[in-house]
Amino acid sequence: MSSNSYRGGPASRCKSKKKKKKRGGAMKKMTTEQGAAFRSVTEWAFLGSQSSFPSSVDAAASFVVDEIGIQKSLGRGGQRLVFELHCHSKFSDGSLSPSKLVERAHSSGVKVLALTDHDTLEGIPQAVEAARRFNIKIIPGVEISTIFTSRSEPLWEEPVHILAYYSSCGPSRYEDLDKLLSDIRKGRFFRARSMVEKLNKLKLPVKWESVARIAGEGVAPGRLHVALAMVEAGLVENQKQAFDRYLFDGGPAYSTGREPSSEETIQLVHDTGGVSVLAHPWVLKNPTTIIRSLKEAGLHGLEVYRSNGCLSAYSDLADTYDLLKLGGSDFHGRGHCESELGSVNLPVIALHAFLQVARPIWCGAIRGSLESYANDPSDMNLARITRFGRIQAPKRGSDDISREEDLIKCCMNSWLTVDERQNVNIEAIQSKYSLISIH
Repeated sequence: MSSNSYRGGPASRCKSKKKKKKRGGAMKKMTTEQGAAFRSVTEWAFLGSQSSFPSSVDAAASFVVDEIGIQKSLGRGGQRLVFELHCHSKFSDGSLSPSKLVERAHSSGVKVLALTDHDTLEGIPQAVEAARRFNIKIIPGVEISTIFTSRSEPLWEEPVHILAYYSSCGPSRYEDLDKLLSDIRKGRFFRARSMVEKLNKLKLPVKWESVARIAGEGVAPGRLHVALAMVEAGLVENQKQAFDRYLFDGGPAYSTGREPSSEETIQLVHDTGGVSVLAHPWVLKNPTTIIRSLKEAGLHGLEVYRSNGCLSAYSDLADTYDLLKLGGSDFHGRGHCESELGSVNLPVIALHAFLQVARPIWCGAIRGSLESYANDPSDMNLARITRFGRIQAPKRGSDDISREEDLIKCCMNSWLTVDERQNVNIEAIQSKYSLISIH
């Protein structure tokens, strides 16, 4: 089935894209289930925060929801609990630095933001630093470029993007994920050069130096950067024309990189303490086959929400394969042609379901990182804890125990509830730190 066939049609619990809902219609107070979900999500979102967001009990009472459970605040200026789970910075193909992206997210009312640059986590520390000024929680994320190859039709391949979401400590087995991402980025340089060569053979004089300059130092170039170089050289009128004529999948200047298989990538995300979600499935040519195979590989969720509503057919696929229903703006900062940060409204039940799946996984990853440091207090193991948080490294001395306790608090107070900390067994880890200081 083509991707176009998934774009319309009525379905339960999702808006029909063919009918515009009357402003202010079909609103109702949260159900008991929605209120409980809202309180749980709010409590997690503001752990350790000094935000002025209303208490979860008061907030739940001051919200109404539409027919699919999306929050609508009562009165003008009311706050909503907005999660932005898909956006990009200058560290891949976005136009804003991570700090400017966070600032813009704040102005759009975002409370929890996942920075998901293509094939890199390098922008996360800057985003975390900026987020402290605005009481925004950062979920470390990445959008990984992969290739899906059909088992029944080996000649059929399709690019598939996997969103991975991690805890405050980031991926466990960080080196394994970092090598995968590094190999993909190297492949992106190879791919971009190949596209430039193909364009040159088509008598379009695009210069590699222009592509590299537009991408920026240390950024693996992608199709967007090639398209911008084409616009700059006057070879096309705009980015859309570059893609429509030359750079689309299978186009005359299209080229593949060195992407890993989709199934192997999902397994690695699982093994490194992450939650995996299929990005923009509506661009796939064979979504049902791919989703079924990726579910077998361990896929957790599927993007089904966009700024203009829920795509009903993809919601049905998520139901069929028991997958989380998520979504994000896929913001790059390219102007009026794309959705704004925070414009994708996720139902409170969907957010709650996401955290119910993600939090036990993140707890396990955090526990593993803390125990690794307790067993071996090396700089490498410390880096696994402080990679994204810019926490002051504890020093050996007379106040070792308090410093180790501070390290734990910095890692966990804004991420784990009291019950989750008990599951992580903080007391046992602290006793190990005590033994370290004694020896």
